[in-house]
Parts: sequence; structure tokens; C-alpha cells
Amino acid sequence: MRSYGQYCSVAKALDVVGDRWSLLLVRELLAQGPSRYTDLRRGLPGIATNLLAQRLRELEQAGIVTREHAPPPIATALFSLTPRGEQLKPVIEELGRWGIPLMAETTPQEEYRSYWLSLPVELFLAHDSSQHVATTIEVRAGEQPMLIEARDGAITTRPGTSEHADAVMSGPPQLVLGVLTGALDAEEAAAEGFRFDGDRDALERLRPQRLAIS
Repeated sequence: MRSYGQYCSVAKALDVVGDRWSLLLVRELLAQGPSRYTDLRRGLPGIATNLLAQRLRELEQAGIVTREHAPPPIATALFSLTPRGEQLKPVIEELGRWGIPLMAETTPQEEYRSYWLSLPVELFLAHDSSQHVATTIEVRAGEQPMLIEARDGAITTRPGTSEHADAVMSGPPQLVLGVLTGALDAEEAAAEGFRFDGDRDALERLRPQRLAIS
């Protein structure tokens, strides 16, 4: 890895995580938790296998990533963030926040993974615990359904479905994200393929703040 050769904390940080794919690797480990090599490849469409191996080695050497060999039935190396690596979470969050306006534009070639939904959900949705109403919304906008669950003032996401979801949202990721954050009206998005079934109040309970993505 080439150094900027500058006595500056920003430059020194970029010496470590500024190479292509490095911060996206951190994003994957934040989103997925301990991951196999194949999990990381699936979450980084477009990366060459030799480049992924190189980036993992570099991040290990920098003390950002660690690996351990899991016992059967996994029986493979699991990669995870070190405490030093986990300190990059606010960096990823702020990059995600800064990049939201850029998501107004998309192309058919852009890849999407369902669990990437967790970042905007954590950043822009909130649950009013004073209402004492637990809420579950199922989102179908990718290769697997995701559940957004809110209770006791906290919001979490996880893969799965629920027979008792308060609402189900489906459609292209751009539309789902727009409706979730309040940047798009559900009726307006419906004309472009968005679908919403269930309790509209459940959605309103999760989006007290409005965010424009256009």
C-alpha cells in the first residue's frame, strides 16, 4: 500500500483504509458480523478474488480485521472487525448519510443486497418508545426479505419474514428507501412499482424525521 507521506491524521488514516474496497469491506463486516470469505465476496459484487484476499491481508496487518478458524460444521476462517476496526462505524455511518442524496440516481447495473437496508434504517428511522407500540415491517426489496423491528425505543433489522408483520413493503430498493424515509409518498411510488400492504400508521411510527434523497 502506497503512503501519502504526509504527517496528517487524515492522510495517515487513508494510508490504511483509503484503497478501493477497503471501507466497503468494513461495511460488510459491520453489517454481517463475523463472515466467511464467500460471504464477503457475495457482499462485494465486482471485486476480484485475489484483490479481496489482498485487502483482507492488509486490513489484518493494520489491526482492523482479525480471522479465526471456526470449528465444524462451519470449518472455515471467519473474518471479523477488531475493536480498532469497529471504531470505523461512525465513519461508515457519516459516509452513508452524506451519500443519501446520490441515491436519487440509479442504474439497472447497480447491485443491491437486502441487508444493506440496515444502514439507512439505523440512521434515519426512530421509534417513539412513549407510544408503547411494538412495530414490525417486512421489506421485500432484494434477494431476501428483511424485517424492521421496533420496540422499547430501539430499531433493529434482520433477514426473515413474519406472519404477524404490521405491514409489508415491496418494490425496487430506491422506492422502498424513499417511502421508508418519507422522501416519497407511497401513492406516488405505487405508480412505479412500489407496494404497501398493512397498517400505514406502523410506518409513520418509525419515521418521525423527514429526509429528502433528491
